[in-house]
Amino acid sequence: MDQKTAINKAIALISNENSIPEVVKQDLLATLKPAASPLQWDPWIYRMVVGFLGMTVLSTVIGGMVIMATSGSNISEGIIALGSAAVGALAGLLAPSPKGNQ
Repeated sequence: MDQKTAINKAIALISNENSIPEVVKQDLLATLKPAASPLQWDPWIYRMVVGFLGMTVLSTVIGGMVIMATSGSNISEGIIALGSAAVGALAGLLAPSPKGNQ
């Protein structure tokens, strides 16, 4: 059984159990429901996003060099914007998030 199925099964069991006090039930459900989202438990989503953004940055840089070397013209502003956005997104994903600075 995969993790998502187990979490959904636990949510269903807790929701249908009458012997659990309502306050405890709500607390358990509030804890489990965010974990049902794949962004919370699937590390491959994060890895794929970082991989695609990294490939975008590399292909932009290499493609820009090839365009400049073969045709001698300047790189399109759209390609520069695409590469810049990918670098910014990578920086946002890889930078540690502040914890406890509230």
